[in-house]
Amino acid sequence: MFGIVRPCSHRLSEGLKAEWMAHLCGLCLALRADHGQFARVVTNYDGLIVSVLTDAQTGKAEAARRTAGPCPLRGMRTASVAKGEGARLAASVSLVLASAKIRDHVADRNGLLRRRPVAAAARKVAAGWDRAGARTGATLGFDTAVLVDAVDRQVGIEDLAGPGTPLTVITEPTETATAAAFAHTAVLAGRPGNTAPLAEAGRLFGRLAHLLDAVEDRASDAAEGAWNPLTATGATTEEARRLCDDAVHGIRLALREAEFADPKLVHVLLVHELRRSVDRAFGTTTCAHQGHGAPEYGQPGYGQPSGGQPPYGQPSQYGRPAGPYVQGQQLNGPQLNGPQNPYAGGPVPPGGPGGGHGGFGGGEGGAPHFPHPPKQPRGFLAGCAVAIGLCCTCQVCCTDYEGPWSRKKRDAWIDCCDCCDGCDCCDCCNGCDGGSCDCCDCCSCCDC
Repeated sequence: MFGIVRPCSHRLSEGLKAEWMAHLCGLCLALRADHGQFARVVTNYDGLIVSVLTDAQTGKAEAARRTAGPCPLRGMRTASVAKGEGARLAASVSLVLASAKIRDHVADRNGLLRRRPVAAAARKVAAGWDRAGARTGATLGFDTAVLVDAVDRQVGIEDLAGPGTPLTVITEPTETATAAAFAHTAVLAGRPGNTAPLAEAGRLFGRLAHLLDAVEDRASDAAEGAWNPLTATGATTEEARRLCDDAVHGIRLALREAEFADPKLVHVLLVHELRRSVDRAFGTTTCAHQGHGAPEYGQPGYGQPSGGQPPYGQPSQYGRPAGPYVQGQQLNGPQLNGPQNPYAGGPVPPGGPGGGHGGFGGGEGGAPHFPHPPKQPRGFLAGCAVAIGLCCTCQVCCTDYEGPWSRKKRDAWIDCCDCCDGCDCCDCCNGCDGGSCDCCDCCSCCDC
């Protein structure tokens, strides 16, 4: 997978995560259906935005879905995936732009592409993808010639670029290509009024993708002696950051001018996640998911409640005790030092704390009750067999899975968790009208 918009699954609500996966799997399956198994290698996070934009304009009621069979990357589970014109347009654009990326690497003589036999084979693959993308685009009324022309002009522009050349001159071909792809989603969705604003959003998205790729590859390009727009023009990191910030802001404004039937996922990807992509590329992001940055055992603050709240039993900022039971008192309730209080000492009622008739932790006669009994660990050989199956189906990499021996839930190895400090920023955006997100004042970490 490649692309600049890589949302962390822990930030998306269950509904938005399912929608995002539907478009990602839909792109992958559209590539397979129209162009064969090998074409699936160009599945990318940015290409699915074309499919997302198409569905966002047509609405959920008209969005085409189908149930796909089990896949190793989904933990051998079935799923509802996107199909139709949006997914096929995303596949066409992905093929043509992937071929452009190959030719760019061949021209720069990156890695193995320095060898002539490998470079010749790569050119042949790229030419085949160009033709395949053009065939699919033609069936959708989209002329991929604008993409191919942009790719061809890119090489000439890079040859003429030097110190002092504006970065926007170098990013222009990519801007033109993505603007055409974004604008055609309005044609497919039957919303001609969205053509201009989506073309502007696509143009700025192309600029952002080109610049972020240059920033992330600057060190590796310098080590390999490959061409890099920042190095070739002498542009500073501050100048690139300014252009990226302006592009993110421009995309947000352009989306406000477009009309969507369901703007939630578009807003999350092209407003919130683009901002995080910029922070990630320039190294200004932090993560606090699953206790990152929390005090370790034995350090000051270990065991203290998060969010700056005082520990139970000590006064809070409002001058009242913070916990529900403090020195035998319940807030706004009677004294509980007598037999009523199971925590105040003395005999514990049958069934454990909470009572003997359905209280927490017990049932009749004090027998502990578990809604789901804990699973017993597997033996060594059985665990080895399960571990092999998990690895062969890629579940340990891409999905949360059950430990082969302990049977405890484990997180996937590949975790793009660059999420903000415990804030699910977009939960408050579920009621936004048109993606303007005026309700985001409640989020301290969102720049909506």
